[in-house]
Amino acid sequence: MARRGQVGRIEVSGKWYVVRFRKYPKDGKPIYACERICPLKGKDSLPVGQRRRRASEIVAASGVNDPQAFIDAAVGTTFREQAKWFLNNSMNRKRNPVKPATMQSWQNCVDKWLNPNLGDTPLASINNSTVKGLVAKMHEAKLAPKSIANYVGLVKLVVASALDKDGEQLFPRKWNHDFIDLPIVQKQHQPTFTPETTTAIVQKAYGTERVLYALLAGSGLRIGEALGLEVKHFSEDCQTITVEQSCWEGDIQTPKTKNAYRQVDISSELAKLLKAFIGVRQAGFLFANKVGKPLSQTNLLRRSLHSILEELKRPKAGFHAMRRFRTTWLRKQRAPEDLIKFWLGHAEQSVTDGYSKLNEDVDFRKQVAEEIGTGFLIPVFEEKLSARNALRIRRVRRVEVAA
Repeated sequence: MARRGQVGRIEVSGKWYVVRFRKYPKDGKPIYACERICPLKGKDSLPVGQRRRRASEIVAASGVNDPQAFIDAAVGTTFREQAKWFLNNSMNRKRNPVKPATMQSWQNCVDKWLNPNLGDTPLASINNSTVKGLVAKMHEAKLAPKSIANYVGLVKLVVASALDKDGEQLFPRKWNHDFIDLPIVQKQHQPTFTPETTTAIVQKAYGTERVLYALLAGSGLRIGEALGLEVKHFSEDCQTITVEQSCWEGDIQTPKTKNAYRQVDISSELAKLLKAFIGVRQAGFLFANKVGKPLSQTNLLRRSLHSILEELKRPKAGFHAMRRFRTTWLRKQRAPEDLIKFWLGHAEQSVTDGYSKLNEDVDFRKQVAEEIGTGFLIPVFEEKLSARNALRIRRVRRVEVAA
């Protein structure tokens, strides 16, 4: 496991100043060492500055910060051990910690493919040849090019995470994609909906789900952002939505990226539906269950959206298809590219993007959103159905589809 250089910690132990630090033998767990520096009192006692220098000399003399010691320790580290450290560090570091969704995806990659094939291989032996063998197995298993690229990318991150005391990579690699035979990702499967399909989905949904689907297709919000919305995030006329949090597996977290903190403007027709749905509520999640918690993305997908798509005889797709529909509609209506990026929460890609301040002109944003519209028919709001009625409708749908 990668470690930084140690300086030791000075403490008082009995009548002595001592320095505590850790030693890392090649075999076994870390050893917590303690060495005397000087007495607390008397002629041999040292002032603060000299105690610090003496402590540094003791740590240096122990050899724990020797660069070769780091390498020798890391040579015996297996991919499995380094991957475990990497995942834990990626989630707990202060600088750009990864989101829980990303962590779950990485953990699945490690558990399903990387550890079974590379887990017991010394980290120092992970190179182009090793990865070539892994890619060959993935090709044989008929994995999609994007999946193979994701797995290989994670291998690179794990190998690069092994550092010496100066923060330099212990095992720098020049990866050769041609030698590895890494597939080129082309024409990814990115399902979307047509205006007709979107209208049908919204019409066949009911209650809360109908409003949610209309919002997703009419705003381009990510599903986690929509489920994390509270009443306080809407302007008085409901035409401007402030995105400042997201929901994942029932837990509230920060948005996906810094650009995801934004305001999204929608048409007055969709805003009217949302205003009716909010009603007299002054607080709480917009889309909540009976105990006030955010709805489950998995349940919505499995019990509602997929059932509707099956009834419409359309291929299964996720909520991101609605985000693609919104993006396509905005471009077809020739919306300013600056506003498209701003509303979708995408990063600026050029210096010119940074100069444009269209996103600060609220009146212009609302005007464009109103002129562009949604691209599908907005339904009339109707009261939420009871849980018993909702369950009955789902059962009827399953029977009709099966027939």
